[in-house]
Amino acid sequence: MTSNLIRTSLVCCALGFGAAQGVQALNTVDLRVSGPQSEALGDALRANSVLHSLVDNPEATTGDILAAARGDYARLVEVLYSQGYYSVEVSILVDGREAALIDPFRSPEQITNAVIAVDPGRLFRFGAVRIGPLAQTSPLPDQFRPDAPALATVAREATRQAVNDWRKAGHAKARITDQRVLARHDSARLDVDVDIAPGPRVRFGDVTVSGESAVRGSRVRSIAGLPRGERYDPDEVDKAAARLRKVGTFSSVQLSEAETVAPDGTMDMEIAVVDRRPRRIGGGLEYSSFDGVTLSGYWLHRNLLGGAEQFRVDGEIAQIGGTGQGTDYALSFRFDRPAVYGPDTLFFAEAAFTYNDEPRFLQEKFAFTTGVSREFSDTLSGSLGIGYEYARITDRFAPTVTRREMQLLRLPLSLTYDNRDDPLDATRGIYARAGLTPFYETFDAQTGGHATLDLRSYLALGETGGTVLAGRLQLGALAGPNAQAAPPDYLFYSGGAGTVRGQPYKSLTADYGGVELGGRSFAALSGELRFPVGDRIGLAAFADAGFVSGGFFEDGDWHAGAGLGVRYKTPVGPIRVDLAGPVAGDTGSGVQLYIGIGQAF
Repeated sequence: MTSNLIRTSLVCCALGFGAAQGVQALNTVDLRVSGPQSEALGDALRANSVLHSLVDNPEATTGDILAAARGDYARLVEVLYSQGYYSVEVSILVDGREAALIDPFRSPEQITNAVIAVDPGRLFRFGAVRIGPLAQTSPLPDQFRPDAPALATVAREATRQAVNDWRKAGHAKARITDQRVLARHDSARLDVDVDIAPGPRVRFGDVTVSGESAVRGSRVRSIAGLPRGERYDPDEVDKAAARLRKVGTFSSVQLSEAETVAPDGTMDMEIAVVDRRPRRIGGGLEYSSFDGVTLSGYWLHRNLLGGAEQFRVDGEIAQIGGTGQGTDYALSFRFDRPAVYGPDTLFFAEAAFTYNDEPRFLQEKFAFTTGVSREFSDTLSGSLGIGYEYARITDRFAPTVTRREMQLLRLPLSLTYDNRDDPLDATRGIYARAGLTPFYETFDAQTGGHATLDLRSYLALGETGGTVLAGRLQLGALAGPNAQAAPPDYLFYSGGAGTVRGQPYKSLTADYGGVELGGRSFAALSGELRFPVGDRIGLAAFADAGFVSGGFFEDGDWHAGAGLGVRYKTPVGPIRVDLAGPVAGDTGSGVQLYIGIGQAF
């Protein structure tokens, strides 16, 4: 695009090396925009001006200031083009001298003020517009039509979309062969004429793997899942890259197309990968004034067998120094192998040993589960497994302590939907996970089912979106055995950091004729308002409520808590400090303190 009234000297933009190195700060930059659109244009111009960012910066030298001024000519003209103005005048005066005319080898020793004067001229509208040929997969943007405001961004987007439509139709080498853009200043019209060469329709060919990786090339190809012999689709290329990144083995993933198409209509692809360090260790710390301290740690290998298999060992010691319960221990092992039954299916196997010392029971358990998980889309996934559990249980709820053994065969299923913008600190989106575990207890020949639902929603408020309204709903139900005969960790309790803050951990139970145990149904509702008070620090106000019933959501009890919290942002998620107290129910009194990493939900 061209303009016959732009007063610029862009050749000087690259010649800032001879500037004097004065230290006098730039005091003011005055932006003056003429015309009826001055306010809206002024905001856009100011946001893109580097010169504005140097005001009151004592470290900015005269060389920095001149370089910024010279660069601002092109930046500001580009902003005006994007807004539909093509007959523009831009003048940048530094201490009264046009910045583009200052000899870069004889720069002033100091610069204290600058004036940017912009005359955008008339708003242009599209005249004759054409892009072709089109793939006809989708229409061009409605804004790209005669008499519509001639925004450069609209013309670029329309052209990009037309090329991408051809690529999505299998024409991988579609390209622009000619473009003619004419600004007619007498009538304030912009004519756009673009020619596209679709090229041949192609199919995916061979896939080669490059880069110094410890993962076998055949496994890289399997994980990527590019469909050899099928019609080219850029979405398939994006999915392949996403799959490789998601396994966590590679620090860099790049897919590139061959420059030419083979005579048989196939196009080869190259995958270049760089490995992450194969091993990683990490840990965590949480504290609750009632539950005590929880210590956790893990060891991870990202490429155990040379096929991007992940092996992870987790350990946890919980309720250290807690009130009313003993210390719990857990040790688990998990093996994941991606791309087992297609690129979107993962095989997993996990084993866990747990020791839970609770007021109403003591449980020593071994569990083993194996199964598959599948990514149905970018936001929807599911898993199906088969598991075995053996537990030795000491029941403490009766006047006489009793001991029993349980052996379960399980069929765990889950479905997860997640479109949050950031799983560690979401500001918008929805997370929903539904789980169902039918089981059979072999010693007493009992059947049953355990179901859970975790639904979370996030909404950014205000113009900046910094304030976030977050909500959470939890549901659970147990069918089959009665509470006294059920697996203890299949019963539901309320209270503590994961359900109702301000109420003691697992303090809300169900009454079974004078016996207090976990419920056979459960519901919890949480609301939290998070708002920033700085770049790294935020505050939160929250309220939680929980319900536990010995039946199916009937004749139960409920309690609630509320409080305030502080969040400090770190690269691994916000550090959370919550202070809460009870507001309803008779399960607790006093204030509870919670410290951990990550949002409460």
